[in-house]
Amino acid sequence: MFDFAARPDADTATIWADLAGAADAITAGEPDAIANMANVAALCWELLPDLNWAGFYRIVDGELVLGPFQGRAACIRIALGSGVCGTAAATAATQRIDDVHAFPGHIACDAASASELVVPIVVAGRVIGVLDLDSPTPSRFTPDDAAGAERLCARIADRLRG
Repeated sequence: MFDFAARPDADTATIWADLAGAADAITAGEPDAIANMANVAALCWELLPDLNWAGFYRIVDGELVLGPFQGRAACIRIALGSGVCGTAAATAATQRIDDVHAFPGHIACDAASASELVVPIVVAGRVIGVLDLDSPTPSRFTPDDAAGAERLCARIADRLRG
């Protein structure tokens, strides 16, 4: 049994280090990518403050397809290059968006979302999906959040491929 608890007094670097350590522990030895995504989405939801959505999109047959997540129902399919998630997947570059309503082509799955952080998951030089975090607070995600999310994805990327 795992018991990972949020530390509300922790700074951003500590929160991301805790999250990466928990994700590493809970996915170690588990070969099922969907199960691992589900647990990591739950950890993000539990440990990261001020989110309204946390989860994954997987690349399936050349498009992003909804994976495990926490939050309200979401868009099921996103074309590569469309919206924040599709842009992150197509460019293999993290997207940290302070105001999603100002992002050209933003796909509003949840009208409550105001800011977004999307990190591509890369295995053997190929993007296999993205980690998507949304917040109802504008400018919620800092460069430290982006760096922490990138380290998390790099650490467990091989456990997230199907």
